[in-house]
Amino acid sequence: MLDYIRLDWDLPILPQLPNGFKSAAILLHPFVQMPLGWEKSKRENPYQHIYPSDEEMINLGEPILWKEVMTKSNLKSYEALSVALQTSTGALGYKYEREDLANLLNSYLETIPDLYYPDSDCTSLFIIDSLLKVLCSKGANTLYFSEPIHDTHGSFKVIDISPLEIANLSPNESIITDENMDFAFMSIYDSFTTLLMAKDINIENTLRSVNLEAVLCDKETSLSWFL
Repeated sequence: MLDYIRLDWDLPILPQLPNGFKSAAILLHPFVQMPLGWEKSKRENPYQHIYPSDEEMINLGEPILWKEVMTKSNLKSYEALSVALQTSTGALGYKYEREDLANLLNSYLETIPDLYYPDSDCTSLFIIDSLLKVLCSKGANTLYFSEPIHDTHGSFKVIDISPLEIANLSPNESIITDENMDFAFMSIYDSFTTLLMAKDINIENTLRSVNLEAVLCDKETSLSWFL
């Protein structure tokens, strides 16, 4: 079992990984496209903003990649889109905020009905299935989790749990690893991302095999990769 870890925001990620892990990638949580007219049907008044529940998201929603939003919003890079998201939610300090980028993003989203921001704190439901495939790719059947909010630890059989149940293991932050500790993933609070760690030196092929959109970590990549 692997306890949840706290990473220094400004220092390179790779030297901070637990013993044995050699590579990492920052996974980008997809935007959430709900069916046309969904929000209007949920509103109690015209000014109410509704965000889909986990159940609604997994049953009715569709993932929209950052690349698609970047192309259509004129944001030129993953870094710019990350700053736009975090500026909009107040996750960045004044020194790093970019209202111009946030305005580009929000102006685009206003033209697309029922398109929502990604999950900012918890691992996106849309990528959990892919992550389970990664964690089980070397024969693991049991996964272990640790979450720091209530200091809870436990294990579960992959065959017995759904993505929705995995999302409910923790109110926000958690880390999940396979029984052999070949892989692990942990949610990063207020970031719209999840960190995937691997014992393999090359994680790129693993990401490609399950179509995960990500920023690969090199020796200088930190949690502040977007600045």
